[in-house]
Amino acid sequence: MTPMTVTNHNFNAEVAECSQLVLVDFWASWCGPCKMIAPIVDELCQTRSDIKVCKINVDEQFELAVRYQVSSIPTLMFFRGGKVVRRVVGLRSKAEIEQIIEECHNEHPAE
Repeated sequence: MTPMTVTNHNFNAEVAECSQLVLVDFWASWCGPCKMIAPIVDELCQTRSDIKVCKINVDEQFELAVRYQVSSIPTLMFFRGGKVVRRVVGLRSKAEIEQIIEECHNEHPAE
């Protein structure tokens, strides 16, 4: 399974209306750190059934990047119930991202 590609057209259905925790990777093809974090994001998509993993290309989906004030990439945002519960900018290790996922689950327990 690979991360869901999100666009302005499917954002509401895939992210805003999703009841589970959603990790959204804001990235661009020319971004070196984005290329470095991509395998981690892909692996999380394959190994974590407790989250939904999506990717937004900021060059192609400029409106979403502006809407969520993405000024540096990679930016990882964690959404629950359509709201941003955590934002992380820059390259992070898999362990750091998994820790953030756990914190998000603990701060916002599933109903």
